[in-house]
Amino acid sequence: MNTMTLWHISGWEFAALAAAALLVGFSKTAVSGANTVSLAVFAAVLPARASTGVLLPILIAGDVLAVLTYRRHAHWPTLLRLFPAVAAGVVAGTVFLVWADDEVVRVSIGATLLLMTAVTLWRRRTVDKEDVPDAVTTRAGRIKARSYGVLGGFTTMVANAGGPVMSMYLLSAGFRKLGFLGTSAFFFLIVNVAKVPFSAGLGLIDGHSLLLDAALVVFVVPGAFIGKWAVRRINQRLFEQIVIVATVVGALQLLLR
Repeated sequence: MNTMTLWHISGWEFAALAAAALLVGFSKTAVSGANTVSLAVFAAVLPARASTGVLLPILIAGDVLAVLTYRRHAHWPTLLRLFPAVAAGVVAGTVFLVWADDEVVRVSIGATLLLMTAVTLWRRRTVDKEDVPDAVTTRAGRIKARSYGVLGGFTTMVANAGGPVMSMYLLSAGFRKLGFLGTSAFFFLIVNVAKVPFSAGLGLIDGHSLLLDAALVVFVVPGAFIGKWAVRRINQRLFEQIVIVATVVGALQLLLR
């Protein structure tokens, strides 16, 4: 892989990557959909395919901090229903990356995120506002979980863009703020760690990418603390609106770049 090393990146480019790494920490402990902005920044500074390998260890660092912060709020029945479908999506995403170029990756993910946002907004206007996470035990809930699981696995493997997909699923399933954050924290820690062998096998993670990661990972920590501080001051309605807006902005950045 021809991944840029730290010494091939200009000061402004490194500053942009550092800000994106800080935003990863913030998104993991506050607003998951904001992750798409980090994804777009990494893809703008680095080659799109290579950027996914550089970003993955940064995301895992953020996942660890999120799990330490919200470990008591995870909803494990939802996680266990999602994982088999996610595994299928990761395999499909790996096959896709074998032949897809940077432009195909960006357009595919951006269009998918916009579609998922539209579906979620439509459902929020038509379903009972009292939906709770246990609603996934119904037949319709299981079908929805599998559909989002496959799509989440595919998008997280292809471009580390599973965050918005899972955000849309958890919001549509009726999760409240802390349950949302706790469930997504464990979900992405497990999924992102599982992706490492696939990414390494595709040549997306190597010594050069890890060197750049070592310089950027320190910026994740302050971002996580800022997120933890901010989430206590965001009410549920505003939280959901920010997640949706961040998802749309990130998707448009991928499509318009």
